[in-house]
Amino acid sequence: MAEIILAKYGEMALKGLNKNTFENILLKNIRRRLKSIGNFYISRAQSTIYIEPENEAADLDEAYVVLKRIFGISTLCRAAVAEKDFEAIVAQTMRYLDDELSYARTFKVEAKRADKRFSMKSPEICSELGGKILAAFPHLKVDVKNPDVIVTVEIRDTNAYIHSKKESGAGGLPVGTSGRAMLLLSGGIDSPVAGYMMAKRGIVISAIHFVSPPYTSERARMKVEQLCEKITDYCGDINFYCVPFTEIQETIRKECPEEYFTIIMRRLMVEIAQRIAEQDGSMALITGESVGQVASQTLEALVCTDTVCKMPIFRPVIGMDKTEIISIARKIDTYDISIQPYEDCCTVFTPKHPKVRPRLADIEAAEGRVDFSKMVTNSIQNTYKVTIKLKEC
Repeated sequence: MAEIILAKYGEMALKGLNKNTFENILLKNIRRRLKSIGNFYISRAQSTIYIEPENEAADLDEAYVVLKRIFGISTLCRAAVAEKDFEAIVAQTMRYLDDELSYARTFKVEAKRADKRFSMKSPEICSELGGKILAAFPHLKVDVKNPDVIVTVEIRDTNAYIHSKKESGAGGLPVGTSGRAMLLLSGGIDSPVAGYMMAKRGIVISAIHFVSPPYTSERARMKVEQLCEKITDYCGDINFYCVPFTEIQETIRKECPEEYFTIIMRRLMVEIAQRIAEQDGSMALITGESVGQVASQTLEALVCTDTVCKMPIFRPVIGMDKTEIISIARKIDTYDISIQPYEDCCTVFTPKHPKVRPRLADIEAAEGRVDFSKMVTNSIQNTYKVTIKLKEC
């Protein structure tokens, strides 16, 4: 029995004259992701992508799992292929959905006749096929409001497709349709979620992480690389930059008022991230900041941070509470890595009483006690880069 996957997209269908560009990038992403699974014939028509195994070695089960994590796909389902002949459709429905219909109590039929040349209209298909199913499975009853099984028949240009289970995909826009941005990845719960959310809008993600040995350990850095590897399932390959930050943090502790430690540190991180982002081809920064979550994330503190940055700073979790962020972290499987107890440089030299509502003039005056320019340049020059590759299936 021929079986394929039908992947459909939502907002991409509204892109007008640009739709073809979005579709091409989505097809490219799908082909790349399925390459290690087997050979598939992939085509598109009528806002639907058809993924058909070319031989028995192509793993349709694994392909389905992978497709659920590709941004740009709104819904997907596995479907049986039938000739565009009503009797062939009936026979294929009985074979393909035998188990589901045998154990169900209620059902309904839905028909979508994209090919208007087909001799039967949608209501006729529903009525006639429903009658055939009732005759073959006399224990069933029709329930049009809340059925156990929805038998769906789609009549398209070349074939008919029968399926019953439609699932939500990752949604959003294909990665690569909205430019590149640099994610400040701390190792906590919030920043991987922020990266995931921006990738969902079609942005290619690079990541930057700051380390302060001996105050931060090698395990802490490895933890962040693990987070990068985990979100490649959604984001694709990630350029990962690791920035040495010890000298800067020690100087802040020595020369600046304690209550301003965190704000000054964040400003210097943003300054470094922006310069590396420009080298990387990124057009914006991404952070996992949420208003009021910690002292450095009040509106006043965020204003003080933003003044050193010329490019946009995206904060996709800015209005979310911790419970909402954790829910997404669990969904994308980063939560258990994020809570591993390895310190990051954001917790080094944390002041006992940080300034909650800092004034920009005071922050600039405190930061101005030291010329950080050489230290910033030194950190950038000693940054190492590695590409975290998408995991092979």
